[in-house]
Order: sequence, then C-alpha cells, then structure tokens
Amino acid sequence: MVQAITGKVLSNELVAPDFYKLDVFVGSMAEEIKPGQFVMVKVASGLEPFLRRPISINSVNIKERNLSLIYQVIGKGTKLMTNIKRDQNLEIMGPLGQGFTWKGTDKTAVLVGGGCGIAPLVALAQELKANDKDVYVLLGAQTKDRLICEREFNKVGAKVQVATDDGSWGFHGFVTELLERLLAQVKVDQLYCCGPLPMTKIVTRIAEKNSLPCQVSLEERMGCGIGACIGCVCKTQDHHGKIDYKKVCTDGPVFDSREVVFDD
Repeated sequence: MVQAITGKVLSNELVAPDFYKLDVFVGSMAEEIKPGQFVMVKVASGLEPFLRRPISINSVNIKERNLSLIYQVIGKGTKLMTNIKRDQNLEIMGPLGQGFTWKGTDKTAVLVGGGCGIAPLVALAQELKANDKDVYVLLGAQTKDRLICEREFNKVGAKVQVATDDGSWGFHGFVTELLERLLAQVKVDQLYCCGPLPMTKIVTRIAEKNSLPCQVSLEERMGCGIGACIGCVCKTQDHHGKIDYKKVCTDGPVFDSREVVFDD
C-alpha cells in the first residue's frame, strides 16, 4: 500500500564521487517494499523545486524499519538533497511501481548493473539469496572510485564480478562482456538489469540471443510517480507485436525485456 509519510533521516553520506547514500526511518512502510520499487522524495521545504524526486530503493531493514536510498547528483533537485541532515524530517511517498519477480523453480540468477542502476539491485540480491538462489552480480562503472555497492553484494553472499571502463578495478572493458563470458560457462534461469540505456539494450540483445528471460528496470524522468501526469511513458509491444505505451512509474519501472521497444 502506498503511503505518504514523514520519515526521520538517519544519515546522508557521500559514498563515491557524486553518489550519496541516504538512510531514513520509515516505520511500517518498510514492510511493504519489494525489490525494484522506488519512492518520491520531497527535496526542499519550499516550492522550488516543486516536484518530488524519484529515487530507487537500495535496501530495506524491516527489523529496524528503515530504508536506504542511493542517489547521484545530476541536477538541482539531487544537489539540494546533499544538504539533508541527520534527524531532519523528510517527506516520502511510496513504495511505488512494479518491482522484480522470480519463480520458485529458478535456481540461478544474474544481476547486471551499471552506474546508479546498481543501487536497486542490492535489495534484489538480498531477497534472491534469502530464497536460496545462486546469485551472480556483474557491476559496471567508469572507474574504481565511482563503483558503488560492491561491499554490500559481497556481504549478502553473491558472486561478484566488476568491469571498469579504464581497467582501474576488475575487468578492463564493459560489463556486458562479462555477461557474455558468464553465460558461456554457467546455466542461468533469469537475468535482471538496471543501468544506462545503452547497457540495457545490449543486455536485452544478449538475453534474446541466449533465449533467457530478462527483467529490466527503466530510468525515466517522472513528475508525479503515480501515473497521473503521463510524463514517463515508454514504448512497448505485446507478443503479437502490437505497439502500446506504458507508464514507467506504475506499469514499471521493471518490465519484461521482450516487452520494451528500444528505438535506436
């Protein structure tokens, strides 16, 4: 159930260049969250900026009733978020959107993340491991210092591989190259992907080539987060090839990769 609450900020810390981790006590909302969902955060007390900012949920601690958000500073709203202080009240609406799913028969899952898209995959890895899945996590970043969440994935027991564009950590190249190598060695039941659009397109093509089901989390600019403004539509098609448009905020952000039409 979607809630509009005032949470209590526990911390707001820089974790990598331009990346911050925001921990918030959210009470009963923590029990409602599914991996892949997001929240809308009011970033300022005044009217500027007027719209809340959509932030994917990084992880949840149900026992402590708090959640973690990782955001990248890329505009005015996220820049203002860096000023949020410990013990400050924060208006949050959520959980929103459709999250990741899995089947009981799935044994092995591969999670592919790039940049800020790595963040929501932590909660997914935690749930998959809690359901006795074998989890591989492939992470892509420009450089070692801009890589996020590697420690969290290792802590949960996932098998982690890293690719950096400049070779400063792990494999020198793209994370999609790691994916093709892994699929040649391991029998996989389900792929999951979240990250930059070019990476997502390639992961989708690799999934199709290997006849593997793949779920992708899409990143779109959002105004309301609840489907009213129709500002975050994406192009889709059904299994008959019929074209339609769906809202990323309510129909997604997680979609079956075969459903999404990536216009080049």
